[in-house]
Amino acid sequence: MMKRPICITCGTQYEEMESNPSSCLICKEERQYVNPDGQEWTTLVEMQNKPFQNQVIEEQPGLYSITTAPTFAIGQTAYLVQSNGFNVLWDCISYLDEDTIQAINEIGGIDAIALSHPHYYSSQVEWAEVFNVPIYIHEDDTKWVMRESERMIFWHGESWELAPGLTIHRLGGHFQGGAVLHVKEGNEGQGLLLTGDIIQVVADQEWVSFMYSYPNLIPLPASKVKEMAHKVKLLKFARLYNAFHRVVKSNADQAVQRSAVRYLKALEGTLFQT
Repeated sequence: MMKRPICITCGTQYEEMESNPSSCLICKEERQYVNPDGQEWTTLVEMQNKPFQNQVIEEQPGLYSITTAPTFAIGQTAYLVQSNGFNVLWDCISYLDEDTIQAINEIGGIDAIALSHPHYYSSQVEWAEVFNVPIYIHEDDTKWVMRESERMIFWHGESWELAPGLTIHRLGGHFQGGAVLHVKEGNEGQGLLLTGDIIQVVADQEWVSFMYSYPNLIPLPASKVKEMAHKVKLLKFARLYNAFHRVVKSNADQAVQRSAVRYLKALEGTLFQT
């Protein structure tokens, strides 16, 4: 019997096949990890027969968060961004059911899906087929697509305008094609940046950080962090959302710059003595 396996650790859905893969290519790479108890798989159908549900919450005008409960895999939040009549799903989650589809359609549906990086590809093709929309992925991350689709648009360069006022920017870092979404008129015209964990909001939500691998605590080199901070400095945004419901509520553009300075001082050995 054919099925589309979903890795329980990272939530990535694979191509249709008769048996589960021996391992998950996403998890075997040093930015992720293989569960110490061994590789495990499920399917979307199996998940739909368990007590999962998606919570769709209005975070602020024009922005809805979509999160699965109980937490599954990495546990990220996807966001539905509404701007000038265009609705984009930023990042994706593995679980999808009829209640979610109805809830999203009631608030205007989806016109496109855009991804920050491969850890959140999850069941993106399922979502794209249900809502009949394209998927935007930076071409540098093509090799991490585990389920292909003709709906995928592999954009290139340093930025891509999805619609007026909605632009994806490649920062790299966590992944070579790692991207953020800039909503020019979001946050009541003050600007909004959605970052996945290309830029990560830390426990003190007035600061952010940058990493090559979060679970394995591998930092990024100073040159890359400088480059990322410089690219973001050109954007206007007062608020920043990461993939885990953490928010820099005000002066987020300044928070990114001072966080980059602190990060660089730590790498260079001038922030502290130890």
